[in-house]
Amino acid sequence: MSVTEPVGTAPAAETVIAADAPQPAPGATPPRTPLIARAAAEIVGTAALVAIVVGSGIQATKLTQDVALQLLANSTATVFGLGVLIALLGPVSGAHFNPAVTLAEWWTARRGGAGVNVRELAVYVPSQIVGAIAGAILADAMFGEPLVKWSTHDRSAGNLLLGEVVATAGLILLIFGLARTDRLRFAPVAVASYIGAAYWFTSSTSFANPAVTIGRAFTDTFAGIAPSSVAGFIGMQLVGVVVGLALVAVIFMRGKTEQDQPAA
Repeated sequence: MSVTEPVGTAPAAETVIAADAPQPAPGATPPRTPLIARAAAEIVGTAALVAIVVGSGIQATKLTQDVALQLLANSTATVFGLGVLIALLGPVSGAHFNPAVTLAEWWTARRGGAGVNVRELAVYVPSQIVGAIAGAILADAMFGEPLVKWSTHDRSAGNLLLGEVVATAGLILLIFGLARTDRLRFAPVAVASYIGAAYWFTSSTSFANPAVTIGRAFTDTFAGIAPSSVAGFIGMQLVGVVVGLALVAVIFMRGKTEQDQPAA
């Protein structure tokens, strides 16, 4: 039974009303959820995601000196953690945890699709950034690291920036492709699986998230990124959003109906 399914049998009139009530479009933020609740979900979800990424990276370096095993541990924890967070908080806020996703959704809403409005955009993005910073500090605290220590892990090489374009474009293509085909119910598994794979097939280990990028600058540990590299990563992530939305528009192009065809 789904979480929205009633426990008992509803009266006939109520059933008709429920059936006639407008349903959310694929990809839309769940209706009638107070904005403060959605902001809280984005803060908590993004904080938890960064705590998982940073914390598992610290734990991995304490357990082994093998970089491949460190990355395996880091990516595995992220896959499971992200899937759980999307499943838990998706019904509340849409489980963006990512300004790139929120910006892409806002853009599709401007073009007539479902998505957040300007007011929601102005709440979601700061919430995600605050959550990301809090998550990095929390992870450092749990492992006895300095609460705030700027990362010295330089990630400014051109090949890494290209990796961020690819990682972000693929993420946007996946999410909005699922929305276009009415399969967002698979998002917890699909998105988590993609991020896990992108850890390994992209040169940048797939940050694909401006908020997470900012948060990871606050920790000088395995998952950190030097503050001097943050702007380049975010810039390439925004390029990835544009590329991803362009791919969605081309690959999932809507066909013309009979009503749209010109008369003979």
